[in-house]
Amino acid sequence: MKNQYFKTVLLWIGGSVLVAAAYRAFEWKGVFLVVTGLVFWLMLHFTRLMQALKRAANRPVGHIGSAVMLSVKLKAGWSLLHLVALTKSLGALQSEKGAQPEVFRWSDNGNSYVDCTFVGGKLASWQLVRPEHV
Repeated sequence: MKNQYFKTVLLWIGGSVLVAAAYRAFEWKGVFLVVTGLVFWLMLHFTRLMQALKRAANRPVGHIGSAVMLSVKLKAGWSLLHLVALTKSLGALQSEKGAQPEVFRWSDNGNSYVDCTFVGGKLASWQLVRPEHV
């Protein structure tokens, strides 16, 4: 959580430095150029978020094609948005709403599932569970 605040402050300071440097070098034309670039960058991220949620809206919650393939692709540190974009499905919340850590589950048709644990919005761990075949 502390790391997220550091990144946010660093982003604001970096943006302010860019605007100040642009003003010093090119006056208001430079400020206009830098602000336009920053707005474009924000719009790219917003579009990525909307596309991921749009794809996930058309699928059942917590359903994926193969839990085994998902567990192989996962990497610690991913955001929930990254995982939703990868699975094209919102995960089924397993923990209490608003509690930390958050646990989401994605399952497939073979009753295998992957439980993903998010701490501070980042993937901390995951566990693949496969049913025993008798």
